[in-house]
This record gives sequence, C-alpha cells and structure tokens, in this order.
Amino acid sequence: MPQLTRSEVIPLLLEACPSFEGKWKQHRVWWGNEEPLLYVDLGEFVLHLVELHAGHKADELPKVFDVVERLHLEGDANVREAATIGLLEEIQTVSQNKGIDPHSFVQYLKPESLRWWDKLNDFWRRGRSR
Repeated sequence: MPQLTRSEVIPLLLEACPSFEGKWKQHRVWWGNEEPLLYVDLGEFVLHLVELHAGHKADELPKVFDVVERLHLEGDANVREAATIGLLEEIQTVSQNKGIDPHSFVQYLKPESLRWWDKLNDFWRRGRSR
C-alpha cells in the first residue's frame, strides 16, 4: 500500500477543515514562490485549530483528528514524524502558550495519535521516550 507523502498532508487537512482555506491562502501569499515548508505550514494550521477550539467552534476537529490518525498510520516516515512533532507537539505548545489546557484536545485523539501524544508528554516530563 502506498504511503502518504508530505505533499498530501495539507490537502488532507484542508479537506477536513475548510475554515482554514482563507488563512491558508494568505499564508501561501506571504511565502510567495518559496517552496512550502511542511512544519511552517503545520504551525499555521495549528494556530487555526487552537483558535477554533478556544472559540468553541470545534465542529471540524473530529475530522481533523481523523486525518491526524491517518497520517500516523498511513504516512511515510517524514509524514508520521510531522504528525507527531508538527501537529501534536505544536498543539500542546501553542495551546499552553495561549492559556488553554492542552489536555482538552485529548477527546479528539484516536488510538495511535493518543499513543504519540502520551509519548510527547512522557518525554517532556522525564526527558526520555518510551
């Protein structure tokens, strides 16, 4: 079975979260003709997710986290790492920096994503991974 690649990540997230479309277009205009950098793009997406969650506009979040789970299960090594570091860890960091309990996102996580979420927490608590 072919694995998902980095070029498929943002289109899948946009499909799951159409409310990001306008911000995505602005983001790409700002970067101009520069080659997209997945982690920068994911950072912009995470800002949007945290805003949705904070504004109690979470209708799209279940579909978004279905995609996050798919990235963990079906992505190539780069996509799986980006799903963990570029999405999950960034959600934890951004939400905490905005005064939102990162644990409030756990309700949306599917099994594999939750496993990586917990590994991130363990790493930051103990300075190691399992």
